[in-house]
Amino acid sequence: MRDISGLIFNKYSYIIQLKILKIFSSIICYIVIRIKGIHIGKKCSFIGLTKFYRTENSRILISDRCSFRSRKTSNLIGIDRPCIFSTLMPGAELIIGEECGFSGTIIGAFKSVRLGNKVRCGANTLITDSNWHLDDPRSGFPKEIIIHDNVWLGAGAIVLKGVEIGENSVIGAGSIVTKNIPPNVIAAGNPCKVIRTIN
Repeated sequence: MRDISGLIFNKYSYIIQLKILKIFSSIICYIVIRIKGIHIGKKCSFIGLTKFYRTENSRILISDRCSFRSRKTSNLIGIDRPCIFSTLMPGAELIIGEECGFSGTIIGAFKSVRLGNKVRCGANTLITDSNWHLDDPRSGFPKEIIIHDNVWLGAGAIVLKGVEIGENSVIGAGSIVTKNIPPNVIAAGNPCKVIRTIN
């Protein structure tokens, strides 16, 4: 027998709530983004309010059809925080390709972070090209990050400075990526290592 109450009061009510929230969140985020001098493409969607910070003389570019989930219940795997995207030094760039998806993702660019098309960033992922404490000599210099097309970062994955991840690769949940990952592989762990190739 079909579970009518589960269908109506859980699935459909959840979908309706998200659609309503998406409309209002997207309107607000588009206004804020334009005010902050950030370039955003067409048909991007927001559930909850994504935070943007752009340092003067830096660049944030978001391509078409990207989706941002910042509300805790907008992804049922659980989101601990809103999406936060920032450029933190003059000359820094944060470039996001088409059809990328983010759930509670934080990206901090001191130099350059570039994502290709159709990059999936699972819940609570972190991408940063710096150790942040630039006043501390142990921190070193920022190093650019490149994440190629169709990469999937599992929930809680962290991508650190100087890393390049090849197209179609999958990074396992909770991994810490400190070195380059080739295309068409599954990689996981701390530090992240290749487990097998994808045929």
